[in-house]
This record gives sequence, C-alpha cells and structure tokens, in this order.
Amino acid sequence: MKLFTATLATETNTSAVVPTGRIDFEAYGVHRGDASSKAPDGIGVFHIELQRLAAADGHTVVESLAAFAQPSGPTLRALYEEYRDCILTDLKATLPVDAVQLTLHGAMVAQGYDDCEGDLIERVRAIVGPTVPIGVELDLHCHTTARMQQHADLIIAYKEYPHTDSIDRLRELYALLLQQAAGQIKPTTAMVDCKMIGIWHTTREPMTSFVKRMQSVEGRDGVLSVSLGHGFPWGDVPECGAKLWVVTDNDLPKAEALAQQLALEFRALRFETYDPPLSIAAALTEASAAQGPVVLADIGDNAGGGAMSDSTFVLRAMIDAGIGNAVIGSFWDVGAVALCQSAGVGAEITLRIGGKCGPMSGDPVDVPVTVRAIVENHGQDGLGARRPLGTGVWVRTAGGIDIALNTLRSQVFARECFEGLGITLTDKQLIVVKSTQHFHAEFAPIATKVLYMGTPGSTSQAFAEMTFTKRDNHFWPRVENPWS
Repeated sequence: MKLFTATLATETNTSAVVPTGRIDFEAYGVHRGDASSKAPDGIGVFHIELQRLAAADGHTVVESLAAFAQPSGPTLRALYEEYRDCILTDLKATLPVDAVQLTLHGAMVAQGYDDCEGDLIERVRAIVGPTVPIGVELDLHCHTTARMQQHADLIIAYKEYPHTDSIDRLRELYALLLQQAAGQIKPTTAMVDCKMIGIWHTTREPMTSFVKRMQSVEGRDGVLSVSLGHGFPWGDVPECGAKLWVVTDNDLPKAEALAQQLALEFRALRFETYDPPLSIAAALTEASAAQGPVVLADIGDNAGGGAMSDSTFVLRAMIDAGIGNAVIGSFWDVGAVALCQSAGVGAEITLRIGGKCGPMSGDPVDVPVTVRAIVENHGQDGLGARRPLGTGVWVRTAGGIDIALNTLRSQVFARECFEGLGITLTDKQLIVVKSTQHFHAEFAPIATKVLYMGTPGSTSQAFAEMTFTKRDNHFWPRVENPWS
C-alpha cells in the first residue's frame, strides 16, 4: 500500500498579541518530503515513525509538508493557504494512494479560517474521493468540529496531558487505517459536545482513571477507538469546548450510546477535576514553608498556549518577598539576552527583564544581576522531540534568584531548560516554570510538591469568567447546568 502523510500544526490563542507568521514555523524547521531524514528528532518525529511502521509491513510512505509553530495568534492567511496548497499539490502528484494520514493539531486558526483542519481535510477528501481512508491525529486540546468528522474516516486524539502518548496514537491510527484500506473495518463515529470549558490533567485522579476507562472499551465488541478532545479554551471559535467521540466498526447506534455514556461519566467528574489554582501570594507562602524543592507553574504565561512567556508578576512578587534559593523561567526576552551577550559572562549589570508585550506581561523588572552563562543553540527535549530555545542566558540576582532567558519562545518542558545553562535544581527551594502541565513528566519526580498559580495572562484559567464572541456562552463552569 501507498500512504500519504503530512504534518501541519499550531495551536492558536485568538487573543494573543502577535500573529503566527513564517518565521514562527521556520524556527522549528519547515520540510517538504524529507522531514524524516532532515529532522528525525524534531518536526519529523511523526514521519520517521510512519516510515518505520510502513517499512516493517512492506508499505510505502510519501511525505509532504512538515511544519509546526509555537502557539500564538492567528496564522497569516497567505501563509496558511501556502502551506495547505503545498500539501494538496503533493497529494495530487502522489495519486493514486491507498490511505492518507495527517498529523494536525485541531486548534489552528488562520485569518479568515476558524477551522484550518476542517478546511484542509475537506480539500484532501475532494482530491482522493469518497473511498480512500483519511485518518487524522489531533492534539487533545483541539476544537473537534463537525466538518472534520464529516470528511475524515478516523480521528484520534491524544489521551494524555502531558502528551506522552502522541506516538502511541500515531501507531493506533496507522493500524486502523490499514485495516480500513484492506476492507476489514468500516469506521463509524458518534461525537457528543460535553458543553464544558477547562483544563484536565491526566496525571492525577480522577482523570487518570477516566483515561483507563476509555481504553478499557477499545478493541472490544466492535469499538475501534475512543477520544476525549479537551478543547482549547483560549481559541474563540464556534465549536470550542470539550467533546467526546467513539469510533465503531459500522455500528452507529453503539457509537452513539457509548459516546453519550462516557460523556455523562466525564461530566459527573467536573467538580473533582476542577482544582482552582492558587494566588501568587498563597503559592509562594506554601512553597516557602515546605520542604523543597517545590515546583510552581506560572499557568497564565504559558507559551504553549499562546502567551508571550515574558510576564513579570511572579518574579516581582518573589523579589518583593525577599525569596532566594529559587529559579524562574524561561523568559522570552530577546533584548535582555542581547544586553547580556554584550556584557559577557561574569558581568554585573542592571537588567530590564520581561514586561515587553503588553498588559498581560506586567511591568518590566529592573534588577541587578550577574551574567552566569550564555549558551548558543540552547534547547530542550520534551515529549519525544527536540525543541529549540535559541540563545539561552542564565543570570542571578543578588538575592539568589536564578533566571533563565531565551530568544525562541517556548514553554518549559524539561529540566534541560535550566540545567543546560548550568542552573542546578535539586538544591533549590522554589522552581517556577512558565508552563501549564507539560513540565510535569520531568519535574514532578524531583519535587516535594507541585503547585499551580492562577497568574494573570493570556492563558488564565478563570474559565467561569470567560466570554466568547463566536460560540455561545452556555458552558460549564460559566453556567451551572448547561445540559438542562
């Protein structure tokens, strides 16, 4: 069999202060037909795994575009259309194909396109016709739309947050696509809108058990796959929100009944899964009194959700409270990095940090620091891929706060974000990470506590106060009972 594959992914925060442009994709590398060989540890990680799977089974994979951008504002219209049309042109040149497997995000928005994935899938369907299987893998923070479901045969979302299972889901999708292409199954999907907006960590109960519950029904009695799309709360689009869908082998009544049942079970967990984040002051007080190291997540300034990663609210509070023996980062601050490069390692300077990108970034903090390290081509390994940080800088305040700076915006995935600069972690009392949850896999093992701070920012988790303009505002927790 011949499979066609492409990757086009970014997560769009529709209130972010800057759009997503070409430079944002090129920072991670844009490849056409050769991502598996040119970037096997980066953007090509999905393509190389498909190549391995297909080679073992005697099949052929034709690669098209592989492109990813750090979450930010809506993608420039002309750029999205260029990348989309690149994929479509390659597909036409590859025909005939036996199946199409796309690695997308599900929350990509471009200027003029609220549903980039639905637009792309529909155009792919128009090219391959009604009988060629189309399979799509989505991030679980997706807007799973009716348009996507209409034109794809199989859609499978990650189950874990942090997304430690992306390759497992790719393998699952590949196996089901081959079965469909061979005429062994007929995927049939039913989807339920859960009418909920939120963030659900699968590293703790009851979500850990709910993931196992979904998995327990897969592969039995004709149930092929179950996905819970958590939704992306900071994307104001018509179909934003949590959705659950079930794929069966040609049994729509079963898919509908099971989807309804699982959606009810998920809804019943809403109070147990909603854990309001702490205020900055409360988190710092609790962390300072605990046996360190304590990891604190600055969830309002998560670059992985489209925030600018330069807010100073927590840093200012730490300095004002006289907190030392701590580390915080990573700040996206090109100007501060340039000043440190000019001064050199060992220099003692007064540095203006953060607060560059608008009200959600807070005010800049001017603080005397010592430049401790400058690392070119800094990066971190996170969730199975290499993620660049550009030039990284470590500065230390006189009060004993180590601060990580970088020139490529990224959330904190790995300890390498700090340790790659020479900053030690296990001897710290406080470790503050600009991330919502993807840090958990690497940082939880060294932490005595993990605390989540409800910081200001464009990824604030004040869900009950959210107001959408493109979708209705009839959702939990804004409305106590949106299902009545």
